[in-house]
Amino acid sequence: MDSKKIGAFIAKNRKKKGLTQEQLGEKLGVSNKTISRWENGNYMPDLSLLEPLSKELEISLNELLAGEEITEDKAIEYSEQNLISTIDYSNKKIKNEHKNISVFIMGVGILFCICAFAIFPSESSWGSLFSLAGLFMIATGIFRELKFSLLKKALISICAFVLLLGIFFVADYIGVTQFKRAPIYRYKTITIFNGSSKLIEYSNPFYNVYRINADTPNEYYYVDSKKQYDIDTVPTSPFNQEISAIENLLQYQNKYIGNNSNTGNLIGALPLAEYGYVFEIDSKNCGLTIDYHFTDWYDNDDLYTERALVYNSVSLFTLIENLEYITFNFSGSSYSITRNAIEENYPNYNTIFNEDIIDTYKFHQYVDHKINDNMFVSNIIKLFKVD
Repeated sequence: MDSKKIGAFIAKNRKKKGLTQEQLGEKLGVSNKTISRWENGNYMPDLSLLEPLSKELEISLNELLAGEEITEDKAIEYSEQNLISTIDYSNKKIKNEHKNISVFIMGVGILFCICAFAIFPSESSWGSLFSLAGLFMIATGIFRELKFSLLKKALISICAFVLLLGIFFVADYIGVTQFKRAPIYRYKTITIFNGSSKLIEYSNPFYNVYRINADTPNEYYYVDSKKQYDIDTVPTSPFNQEISAIENLLQYQNKYIGNNSNTGNLIGALPLAEYGYVFEIDSKNCGLTIDYHFTDWYDNDDLYTERALVYNSVSLFTLIENLEYITFNFSGSSYSITRNAIEENYPNYNTIFNEDIIDTYKFHQYVDHKINDNMFVSNIIKLFKVD
């Protein structure tokens, strides 16, 4: 069918009948814009409108489809051609409608996938459900458009679903490791409370994620790629390890306490800094005084302040070579500790070093992990002079 030719023929006969586009549209139940599109050759009339249109224009259906007037002697010839053209047009229209539906399904699927990653928080299970529904829609759209046998279409669609799901799993893992969040794809979530702290385990088929100190200023995530821990055995710290872990503190290692900028940055990365502080350096006696802006019993559930004092003391003595004593002042209380007291009484303190180099594994073993032992912390805090 020549849509331009047919459109011009419609316009010619409409004008011949003395009808406007709006008047013809009212008779056929369509808008004047639709009539305009037909006459411009941009669209063909719907098959259901061909017969009513030909009647309104007082032309034969054969002439309408041919886009010209037909003499009686050529009617049969044009009928055959028009029949073939109509069948082709119908097939193309059906295919286009089929394709449009497939594209719509895939578009909704893509929208679902975007919502899964961009709208829903990672703690919500809706994210995974929306992404899986979206992937299913995309695979369904692909299945509808393939021109193979049913079995091949099914296999290709399944492979597409698995491939896209694999890409989403990788994207989710990158989000977990780079943006420190819970995984979208998980099959189990467990929450336990340990005193005032909350620990959440998110189980992914390929790794586990632990949200430690959840919903507190010291919250941090631990990604267990080897799945070597469970919620009862995963190493935890009451402090934010993304700030206070020894790996992050090593940048402040220095031989001398007198480097004010370095010492200030180190104190700022240690626990208790979140409450605000000022510090003073005793260059003559190689000492350090830190005044914290809160009382020592505030937010001291599970010996948080005592744990921080032990951790901060060992960290400062380990990282600043000539530091000899530290005084921690709170509103109403003071704690003092010397290097000698730590070196002589802190279990395995010397093993933290390997030929004067800090062994981070041993630091975790004898400092980070031991901080979770209340009895250990209570014994070490006895080394401090309390005023």
